[in-house]
Amino acid sequence: MLRISLPFTSRLSTRQLLFSRRSLTHFHRLYTSQSQPQHQPTKCCSKNEKEKENETQKSVLTLSFWSSKTGWKRAAVNTVRCLAGCTLGDFSALWVLQSFYGHWGMGAIMGVSMASGITTSILLETILLRRGVDKLPWGLAFRTATGMSLVSMLAMETVQNLVDFHLTGGVVLLDDPRFWAAALVSMGAGFLAPMPYNYWRLVRHGKSCH
Repeated sequence: MLRISLPFTSRLSTRQLLFSRRSLTHFHRLYTSQSQPQHQPTKCCSKNEKEKENETQKSVLTLSFWSSKTGWKRAAVNTVRCLAGCTLGDFSALWVLQSFYGHWGMGAIMGVSMASGITTSILLETILLRRGVDKLPWGLAFRTATGMSLVSMLAMETVQNLVDFHLTGGVVLLDDPRFWAAALVSMGAGFLAPMPYNYWRLVRHGKSCH
């Protein structure tokens, strides 16, 4: 015969013990809960400390936030891919427009060239997402490419064109070594300009520009 201690039976009425469908289950839960120690150590303090530590590491005002080698490598790869697409479309449009539509003026030509650079960057990324490791369908690859950070591309295009305009006046002379030297400098500036933003976006939000 099952014996129940008086302090415990006081919690359950006789009617509950005899007629409740879940009386045995309820009894077992109460018994096991009473057998456990009343004061258990909590880990809330340690969890809060870990959360604060993670928040500190993700703060842009701390050195640890900017010290991720993996983050910089990934940001560099993303920026190089963006730079390749932007430079291809930008300089190609500059050469074509200056050769056949020089009457447009340098401002209009450089504006169209920047739009061309962004377009080719999206197309290149779409192809890489489709043919590369990701193997995404064409539709999803295009939507993913168009959803990448426009801030990064606009910063790259703006700085690259400003440096190129300062060094060459925006004139494309394929047979002039100074043009190619200026192109390398402008590409370097275009690479460095969005790098901190790409790193921040990747480390803080887990998102890359591609």
